[in-house]
Amino acid sequence: MTIEEFKKVLDRQRYSYKIKGDKIVITDDGIVWLNSLETLPPGVVFKNGEGVWMKSLEILPPGVEFKNGGDVDLGSLETLPPDVKFNNGGDVQMNSLETISPDVEFNNSGSVRLVSLKTLPPSFVFGNGENIYLDLLKTLPPGVVFKNRGYFFLGSIETIPPGMEFRNDVYSNSLFGGWFKNWDENIKGIDSTRLLNKMIKDGLFDRR
Repeated sequence: MTIEEFKKVLDRQRYSYKIKGDKIVITDDGIVWLNSLETLPPGVVFKNGEGVWMKSLEILPPGVEFKNGGDVDLGSLETLPPDVKFNNGGDVQMNSLETISPDVEFNNSGSVRLVSLKTLPPSFVFGNGENIYLDLLKTLPPGVVFKNRGYFFLGSIETIPPGMEFRNDVYSNSLFGGWFKNWDENIKGIDSTRLLNKMIKDGLFDRR
């Protein structure tokens, strides 16, 4: 899709935008609904006031930026270019994504939902504000950093290497049968997150 073709889509739906050099910046105050689009031109910057919904998008070209005020939903997207940065004010949801580049950045204010992700590169950093959902991931590689302030949903995780630290409670069916704080092996009177981080540090969940 060319920028001219994309401008026609925006004009048809009456979304406000500006042209800045080789970029098209969407400045609408509300939600941007583009659920029928399967592709975008390079250099689109979302700076609208609320969410961005592109549930049919199959290809995200280089140079697309998310600086909008709400959620970003890319439900059909299976791959991401390496330079994507999510700086939006809500959640990021990519239910079909199976792999991810180490250069992708999550700095969004809300949760990150990667429920189909099967591999995570070493030293990947999550800088988002709330929860992280990695439902199918079985292994956490060394060096992954969780800076988020919410909970961790790692339903299928089977191994956690030493050096991993969590700031809040972890949900895992495969390791704990649910929330770690409710695990039968917890020690009464000991903070459950501190206990989990100590057990990880000692290699008790490292099954590599």
